[in-house]
Amino acid sequence: MTEITRRNTLKLMSGAVIAGAAFSAMPRMAFSAGKITVLNWQGYGTDEAWSIKAFAEKTGIEVVHDYYSSESEMLTKLRTNPGAYDLVVLNAARCAQATAEDLLQPIDFSKVPNAATIDANLRSNANFLKDGKGYAVPWVWGMTSLAIRDGMPVPDSYKVLADPAYKGRVAMDDDAVICVAAGALMTGQDMNNPKDLGAIRDALKSIKPNVKLLWSTEDQWNKSFAAKEFDLSLFWSGGSVRSKRNSKLPVDFVVPKEGGIGWVDGLGIPASAPNAEGALAFANWLIDPTFYLEWATKVGAPASSNSAALASLPADDLSRQVHKPEYLKTMGIMSALPDDRREAFNNLWQEVKAFYAE
Repeated sequence: MTEITRRNTLKLMSGAVIAGAAFSAMPRMAFSAGKITVLNWQGYGTDEAWSIKAFAEKTGIEVVHDYYSSESEMLTKLRTNPGAYDLVVLNAARCAQATAEDLLQPIDFSKVPNAATIDANLRSNANFLKDGKGYAVPWVWGMTSLAIRDGMPVPDSYKVLADPAYKGRVAMDDDAVICVAAGALMTGQDMNNPKDLGAIRDALKSIKPNVKLLWSTEDQWNKSFAAKEFDLSLFWSGGSVRSKRNSKLPVDFVVPKEGGIGWVDGLGIPASAPNAEGALAFANWLIDPTFYLEWATKVGAPASSNSAALASLPADDLSRQVHKPEYLKTMGIMSALPDDRREAFNNLWQEVKAFYAE
């Protein structure tokens, strides 16, 4: 998932405002009172007014925010403003980059007791680790996989995108990294570092007879699906929830045997954080089941990394049904791409799109 789609997740969900929320019974711990400054996308969970109020009433810690509009800007702010931030929200791939630049400090997980029920597949992701130490608390996750119209055969592989049964009935996400990842999974390769781009090119070109639409926004996807322009697509997990819940579209989200194309956002403590203790307390609250239940059901949220928090959702909640814990076992997580590899992916996708247009 690109940073734009992840940032827009909450804007596209139902936007109810909560007057107040019960603060769960947080373990008794020595909170560092005062103030913490959080660096994040605006409107992405950490700045919910009801949550900040509840946290302040419980801990005495004031939470203020600064925002970034791109992940590159986030890294620049960390580099150029030492001592300005206590907590930063960053994607797993960017966490690896920030850690390599010594912009983050190791997480003292003894002060984040809710992390005990974070899914092991997320906590052990290499992007969050350095020398065996964790440098971010995994927070929320999502993935791209297959969406299919209700009542149609459930696919078990991304290879279905080239199945003649779907001639003229497939929509592809117009995102080079996502499509190359899908092609890598179709050809049995590592989606972050495929060795045979030629095989991926051939796999993506083989889809041509089936491609009806290259979509770039969720609104475009919803309108085209509602008009029955296509039946099968690469799509976002959160998008499928919104399409079914809000737009009442007959869509099923399917994760095939190759696994989903996943992303994870984490909560990091800058190396120069003036109030790391307070930041850890806030991180603990952000993965707390009580916070997540309110955020997810009343505002709208991605899947929590905390299995206990995700399990707190009602059994019939669509997000809980789509983001099944077993999917984390096969889901690949997008990593940072070197500039030359990203350029190669972009060039490959442009070539494939030109082929589709012929």
